[in-house]
Amino acid sequence: MTRVRRQFIFSLVLIVVVIFFGTAGYVILEKWTAFDALYMTITTITTVGYREVHDLSDTGRVFTLVLIVSGVGTILYTLNNAARILVEGEIQEIFGRRKLEKKIKELKDHYIVCGYGRMGTVIGKELKEKGASFIVIEKGPMDGDSVDPDVLLVRGDATKDEVLKEAGIERARGLISVLPTDAENLYVVLSARVLNPDMNIVARAGEEGSEQKLLRAGADRVVSPYYIGGMRIAHTVLKPSVVDFIEFATSAGNIDLQMEEIYVREGASIAGTTLDECGIGRELGIIIVAIKRSGGDMRFNPTFRTTIKPGDVLIALGERTKLKILEDMAEKR
Repeated sequence: MTRVRRQFIFSLVLIVVVIFFGTAGYVILEKWTAFDALYMTITTITTVGYREVHDLSDTGRVFTLVLIVSGVGTILYTLNNAARILVEGEIQEIFGRRKLEKKIKELKDHYIVCGYGRMGTVIGKELKEKGASFIVIEKGPMDGDSVDPDVLLVRGDATKDEVLKEAGIERARGLISVLPTDAENLYVVLSARVLNPDMNIVARAGEEGSEQKLLRAGADRVVSPYYIGGMRIAHTVLKPSVVDFIEFATSAGNIDLQMEEIYVREGASIAGTTLDECGIGRELGIIIVAIKRSGGDMRFNPTFRTTIKPGDVLIALGERTKLKILEDMAEKR
């Protein structure tokens, strides 16, 4: 709560105190009824001044003078604080909006997350832990305590082109649509593919049969949480050790072991060498689980004679510090 708001609440309390003080004063000094005393107090401190309820004694007039000064001063103080709250709120909204627009314009190769419900919150947390820049689009009400203050949030309907453009979709690397319904996700995918044909689009599918529609609309990947959740539960029962290992290897909080995908750029030092020649396993202790070729073919468990080519994506398993070294090798000459 800001200082101005605290002052406003304090001034409201003062008004109540003044009204109680005035009412009690007239009852004690002038022997009026409580209603007459309250009526006189209200008309006095609001400067309406219709008329005196009863004739006042000299003591009552002195008391009225004190009540006028204290009451009118308190009301002016309250109105001043109320005006400051309104102005402060408008200024904060204007500057907050401009600040958000400036940050969005500076972003490039970021991700757009459409929908910030339970799934969107988890996605945002994972992107943040990986150091990826992202923007969230959400139109529904949200609990202010659950929203990360560092998250760039665009309020609006993600199915509308102008809202996607406001989130910088033309400069975005990828879009993740996890809106509540498949119809909304379908609209987002259609709009996003037209606005940025080269971006990577991942969409959530809730109902059976929606996956193919989303793929035809332009999504690169479609994820069904219910299917994946069911498979995960089944595997947890049937293959608990395998699930434990995968969770251990892919958990963002694990500092000992990580599974990452590393893109090999043109001209990288390891491009054109075999897995044995570049020393990935021998010197870094990293296991190359698979290599995804630039054409999309996936080669699992490659041998030490397998050649690394520019455009390959290495699915690597190893310590985080060692993986960082491999990332540098895959980017630099």
